[in-house]
Amino acid sequence: MKLNNTNEPSLEQMDEYYNLESNKKRRTIYLIIVGLLTVGVVFSFIKSSNSNTDYIGTPDKPGINTVKNN
Repeated sequence: MKLNNTNEPSLEQMDEYYNLESNKKRRTIYLIIVGLLTVGVVFSFIKSSNSNTDYIGTPDKPGINTVKNN
């Protein structure tokens, strides 16, 4: 059984195969990468700023006291 795939482009017909992509495509990829890194930095900052407690335990079972007694 032979498949009729004459409408499918071959790798040689694609612009990206020989590293000939347009500047617009390249700029789009860079913007996506920078955007994802920015979102990651924002989430990391929010997470680190909200986790400033060192208390380990519950009111019933106090656990470890992390306050230094000077």
